[in-house]
Amino acid sequence: MTRNTSVRFLDRQSPPHIFTLIVMASTSALTMNMYLPSLPKMTEHFGTDYSVMARSVTLFLVGNAVLQLFIGPVADRFGRRPVMLGGLAIFIFATIGCLLAPTAAVFLTFRMMQAFIVVGMVLSRAVVRDTHDQADAASMIGYVTMGMAVVPMISPALGGVLDEWFGWQANFYAFLLFGICTFALIWADQGETNPNAGARFRDQLRDYPELLASPRFWGYALAAGFSSGAFFSYMGSAPLVGSEIFGLDPSTLGILFGAPALGYVFGNYLTARYSVRMGINRMIITGSLICAIGVAISLLVFLAGYGSAFTFFGFMCFVGFGNGMVLPNAIAGTLSVRPHLAGTASGLGGSLMIGGGAVLAQMAGEMLSVETGPYPVLWIQIITSVLGVLAILMVIRREKRLGIARGD
Repeated sequence: MTRNTSVRFLDRQSPPHIFTLIVMASTSALTMNMYLPSLPKMTEHFGTDYSVMARSVTLFLVGNAVLQLFIGPVADRFGRRPVMLGGLAIFIFATIGCLLAPTAAVFLTFRMMQAFIVVGMVLSRAVVRDTHDQADAASMIGYVTMGMAVVPMISPALGGVLDEWFGWQANFYAFLLFGICTFALIWADQGETNPNAGARFRDQLRDYPELLASPRFWGYALAAGFSSGAFFSYMGSAPLVGSEIFGLDPSTLGILFGAPALGYVFGNYLTARYSVRMGINRMIITGSLICAIGVAISLLVFLAGYGSAFTFFGFMCFVGFGNGMVLPNAIAGTLSVRPHLAGTASGLGGSLMIGGGAVLAQMAGEMLSVETGPYPVLWIQIITSVLGVLAILMVIRREKRLGIARGD
């Protein structure tokens, strides 16, 4: 049952409109991958090795993971609106720093600071949970992320075109523009939705172990982490696979890079359409299996000698499809275990998801070479997808033991 239906666009006295929620989450997704086709030119500009510039992916993800540990509790304490605006202000400052950076080290420092944009992803979920119950929250998050999925689908292609026409800096000028526009939209539309804003940190710390001690929270968080790990390992390796192994130019790489987002749209649609009917646990298992099966087929194609850039990127649609079913439902599960700690749960769950993704992205990048081909990332994706299935099976077993039926 929806708890708050009084939403008025551009009214700071009401919860934010769904368009605003999509923009909040999308700006974070856009900043994560739009510039990736530019990595080869950025390497040349700063006179360093590709592996050094590729660390911009890992550092950004590490920054995301660390910040999410604090964003949730801070937003539970001070409210969603001021934390969202503060994070965007820091992101805008960091983007200017990236554009003016004289060396790779300075650039990487400001790139890591850009991770403050993660407030949009964390708090858009928390706002949904503030205003919706569990089943409706999964559906609502599905609609938000379905709209958000359009961004990673088109942003790498846009980034590749901007790189070819205007140079790599054009991507960061675009980030600056998006950051300023998002700040203005949040200022005009996002009303406060946290009814517990103003609670003392001591009270939060007293309740925090309650969340950490919940097996169901960890099951949902690990399911989300393992599923997204398949995508993050792809994100950390795809620029190298496309440019070095298959010899793609930036614009072509940018177009193919968005293949998982195409599947993500369909996965989100099924989540929005069927989560209430099927239950979040069944959706998570189905999505994890789809991801594993799709990557396994891709691996078999390469082993049979028929692999190409189009088969590698094409089968990544299954990774996106599976993530589109797993993530909204697993996230809704983590937020619903302890609803009064929705912001903290969103931050901690997101930290586990992004932190694990950073490790897998770096691992895939280190293991890949022209000699190995795409095999390391394919094996990583299969293993993480299977682990995602095991994580949600742990949740189902726990709920049956407790007599909880709502997640089934």
